[in-house]
Amino acid sequence: MKNDAYKDAGVDIEAGNTLVERIKPAVKNTHRSGVMGSIGGFGGLFDLKAAGFKDPILVSGTDGVGTKVKIAIDMNRFDTIGIDLVAMCVNDLLVQGAEPLFFLDYFATGHLEIDGASSIINGIADGCREAGCALIGGETAEMPGLYAKGDFDLAGFCVGAVERDRVITGSKCAEGDVILGLSSSGFHSNGFSLVRKIIKDNGYAYDNAPSFDTTHKTLGEACLAPTRIYVRPVLNAIKQGLPIHAMSHITGGGLLENIARSLPDHLIASIDLDSWELPPLFQWIMEQGKLDTPNMLRTFNCGIGFMCVVPQETCDEIIKAFEASGETVTRLGTMQKRKAGEERSILTTGSLI
Repeated sequence: MKNDAYKDAGVDIEAGNTLVERIKPAVKNTHRSGVMGSIGGFGGLFDLKAAGFKDPILVSGTDGVGTKVKIAIDMNRFDTIGIDLVAMCVNDLLVQGAEPLFFLDYFATGHLEIDGASSIINGIADGCREAGCALIGGETAEMPGLYAKGDFDLAGFCVGAVERDRVITGSKCAEGDVILGLSSSGFHSNGFSLVRKIIKDNGYAYDNAPSFDTTHKTLGEACLAPTRIYVRPVLNAIKQGLPIHAMSHITGGGLLENIARSLPDHLIASIDLDSWELPPLFQWIMEQGKLDTPNMLRTFNCGIGFMCVVPQETCDEIIKAFEASGETVTRLGTMQKRKAGEERSILTTGSLI
């Protein structure tokens, strides 16, 4: 029997082992209180008591980065896509007030390219450090015949915790509460099937210089701007005792769908579209795709990546806390009483552009 039969079939076990050794330093740098053991075992261990929790509720989430990976592949740039993966998961946990504790990744490809894979996982480690959670495990799956040459996909899994008496459910929202928006860094990790179609249909290439933006050298670079991680500024505000009644991570479904997910049935969010300026990247995609406002609001974050509902009387103090953490904050609108028969969505006034 040939010793390299599995390799001949397209699966290189030694390459996988080499990858694990290469990423160990990056993984070690994500270590935090509560982690037990090291990467490479069959399961990751975490001690909630050692992490400082007394009566914790666990919050879990899983997500991917969608077809944004295709732009990373086309540009042969993999240093930030891992940050996106972490951000999409930890920001979801944050909505309940949870502190992300540990993260696991799933990386699947047809043929394992060690340099590209290590760049991706180093990005995951970067995201974990920014979010304050540990990368305690993962899976690298080499599946020849299932993925085309150069293709891969990513999935992330995160677990966080929040003390039982600090869980944020939206139940404390009241009429007159103020809706605050924290700025995004771009498309984040949603809407890329439409973005890619618009770019292709209009004859653009990812290496074109963006006419709308002087901060990025290419259109592809602007598209790959990593998803912002809101964990530290939001948890800092909560730890200061500042009241936050509800939160939303603006992901698939855009502003319209995600704000409504976090609100009680008797209230509705009234958003003033004139309260912030649509960033140039979104203006460009709106013009090139000939998209109307409803399509923009249901697809993209439109420059607002995270939303908080706060009491009117402490709104200014909370804004100052966010700004002290480096956030750009917008007063988007207020909570209003939902009328009988009114759809559970958001009310909008003004115009995006």
